[in-house]
Amino acid sequence: MATIPTAIERHTIAVVVDNEPGVLARVIGLFSGRGYNIESLTVAEVERSTSLSRITLVTSGTPMVIEQIKAQLSRLVPVHTVKDLTEEGPHVERELALIKVAGTGERRIEALRLAEIFRARVVDSTISSFVFEVTGSSEKLDAFIELVAPIGLVELARTGIAAMSRGTDLL
Repeated sequence: MATIPTAIERHTIAVVVDNEPGVLARVIGLFSGRGYNIESLTVAEVERSTSLSRITLVTSGTPMVIEQIKAQLSRLVPVHTVKDLTEEGPHVERELALIKVAGTGERRIEALRLAEIFRARVVDSTISSFVFEVTGSSEKLDAFIELVAPIGLVELARTGIAAMSRGTDLL
């Protein structure tokens, strides 16, 4: 009897770790050593007094692979908590991108028009280019990038996803 293939799911996982050298390398090593992909990764110190950092990562896999990832993350010594925001209920995800668009004349006007629609801020401007700052969902950023690409997309930088559960629960 043939088995039914299990669907690949995208999960956002938040991990609180000790802010010390080598911790991120260990987390990344866990993924690379097992052939898992990290689609997005953000890291920042969140509590200076206790030297804690928060790693927010987005990965995809079957439900069994996601469970393995969470279990293996939990076993790493500097890890305090692992929370699968995708499974634990409503959460907020945001990303920031800096997008450089070149163009003059009508192309320049069209870039500004699109920026207004997407609520992108102009953070740098020259005679022949703009750098826009766009924040929101990854889908919003993707849509903006797709629309400005034919105008003259030169360069882009994305922060990766920052995410947090809704409500009063702490990580």
